[in-house]
Amino acid sequence: MKTKSLYISAQERGAGTLFVTMGMMEILKKNIDRVAFFRPIISSKDVVDGDIEFIINRYKLDMRYEDCYGFDISYIEAMIASNSTHDLIDQLIVKFKKLEKEYDFVLCEGIRHSFLTSTINYDINILIAQNFASSYINIISAKNRTIKDIYEDVLIGNENAISQGCSHFATFINRLDDNSYKELENKLENYKLKTYLLREIEDLNLLNIQDVIDSLGAKTIVLGDEDHTRIIRNVKVAALSLDNFLDHIEENDLVIVPADRSDIILGLLGSLYSSSYPNISGIIFTFGLQVHPNIAKLFQGLTGFSIPMLAVQEDTYKTAKIISNTHSRLRPNSHRKIALAHGLFNSSVDMIDIESRIANASSDIMTPIMFEYKLFDTASTNKKRIVLPESNDERILRSAEIVLRRGFAEIILIGNEDELKENYLRYGIDLSDATIVDHNDSKYRKEFVDKFYEMRKHKGLTYEASEDAMTKVNYFATMMVHLGYADGMVSGASHSTGDTIRPALQIIKTTPDVSTVSSVFFMCLNTKVLVYGDCAVNQDPDAQTLADIAITSAKTATSFGIEPKIAMLSYSTGDSGTGVDVDKVREATKIVKERNPELLIEGPIQYDAAVNKNVARKKLPNSKVAGEATLFIFPDLNTGNNTYKAVQRSSDAIAIGPILQGLNKPINDLSRGCLIADIVNTIAITAIQAGQK
Repeated sequence: MKTKSLYISAQERGAGTLFVTMGMMEILKKNIDRVAFFRPIISSKDVVDGDIEFIINRYKLDMRYEDCYGFDISYIEAMIASNSTHDLIDQLIVKFKKLEKEYDFVLCEGIRHSFLTSTINYDINILIAQNFASSYINIISAKNRTIKDIYEDVLIGNENAISQGCSHFATFINRLDDNSYKELENKLENYKLKTYLLREIEDLNLLNIQDVIDSLGAKTIVLGDEDHTRIIRNVKVAALSLDNFLDHIEENDLVIVPADRSDIILGLLGSLYSSSYPNISGIIFTFGLQVHPNIAKLFQGLTGFSIPMLAVQEDTYKTAKIISNTHSRLRPNSHRKIALAHGLFNSSVDMIDIESRIANASSDIMTPIMFEYKLFDTASTNKKRIVLPESNDERILRSAEIVLRRGFAEIILIGNEDELKENYLRYGIDLSDATIVDHNDSKYRKEFVDKFYEMRKHKGLTYEASEDAMTKVNYFATMMVHLGYADGMVSGASHSTGDTIRPALQIIKTTPDVSTVSSVFFMCLNTKVLVYGDCAVNQDPDAQTLADIAITSAKTATSFGIEPKIAMLSYSTGDSGTGVDVDKVREATKIVKERNPELLIEGPIQYDAAVNKNVARKKLPNSKVAGEATLFIFPDLNTGNNTYKAVQRSSDAIAIGPILQGLNKPINDLSRGCLIADIVNTIAITAIQAGQK
């Protein structure tokens, strides 16, 4: 069965509608370029719909908010009450069909039946899905329910949808504990319709600081950029004396306390610096009281980390009650929860089967978000161990958590375990699933020193110098990769490119078929991904080196699903120019053709002739590459580095790299100005490279 639209529906609150919507959107955006999101019914047109806002922002949909919904509940109920249901469905179909014509796929999300009043005595979601000709996804919450009730809901819900002309796509049973999961799995073993079971994961339901701010309308006193997503496991009211209250605080507590309790406040601040006490997630000051100026001055003088501090007008009891009735929300910046949700969804569903049953409306178009999702998907099929030596960098730690939650690689961090754990807990992140290796006190230390000495003593390396090298995190981590204790390494957030590459050249070395380590950037444009090489390593390669770079880059492009059509760039096209520089490119092209005659390659060629079909028809009318190049080899580092940055900044392209190539095992470099997203992408690429060795 193929379908161009899906309709997701859940009966009750807390069933995980947005979670399933997000999982399906991940699959769609990985395979299809233009995907629309549509909610036929929203609760109110005067209040921004959270699910629409999340999906638009998270997946950068090319849609206006107003086009993402049909009507609000009041309009729906008025139409039904006046016996105008037929007209209502007609109006919704008009809105839906407009999206269907403009987009390759439409993902619809229904409204919970619990939102509707007694005016509507049937499941309007099924009626809408039927008239949209959309396949139907049913979501059932297993929270606090018996297996018998869940099973009956599955049967009744699916039979009802099918009897009304809906095509069943899948049923998701969410929030199952381990015992219920096993029992229900056995009960549904022979059930004919596609059913996916999803375990309950506590962290997905935990509040974070932003949830509390929104529910209370709290004023922020201290709030860092990354503090919005700090999780809250428990809420504690500070009603005891300080010495007694400290016995009751636990990891990730939110503490409610009046601002005039300076003793409690100072005690909580002290606990943050003490390894003997847990790290709380935040503090809320009640009654609208002001913190004493001296205490406020103390906050401002703290360095290294901060704890979120909020203020509300309500009293302690009312504040605690509001929080207890607050529900956790997924937001575009909830990176930790999103990563965890992806990991749960991907491990619980048959991704290949779902993809095969969705109409593949994709073409040669490849958007940045599609490329990124393909990276994560490919890496997760053959999970590898990636070592990150720069554990002192907050960006590295936050990236490591996202990778672990998305589940596409295992992470090894280099550093002192106690110090590292203290740091990541202060940042409010969880790296308990990462492996930590202390390079200064490791069982591998002597083995690494001995091995490096044996490898380099003919170059004049002394044993003492080998010992000194292994005190450096990049050398230690590179040796882990070389000896198979890790599958790949990513570094460079706080080290130079030389500091990353030098140990690799000395220890990992190049593959037998190439003599040059080089690099590529994946340049993610609006509708395609191009490969640029070499823009980071080789300053002025000769013809032989340039040929090596082209051949190695073609292998890299192919391994990431990009057909290499190689443009050997120069300031002239074909036979139109002469000179040392253009002759070098011409010779390099000749070498590539001799060594790998199956490769599509053109050179020398100018950039405009390589990318523009109209220009190509004039300059190289019979070329199989001109106008359609996907892989661009620059004649020198000056040209390559400036060009990739110019394209990146002038077209808002996403540049992923530099990705090192030609080494026996994958070592990749980061720029010192890298973002968390850059690090996550580079880890995924490194894991994929490791899986191809």
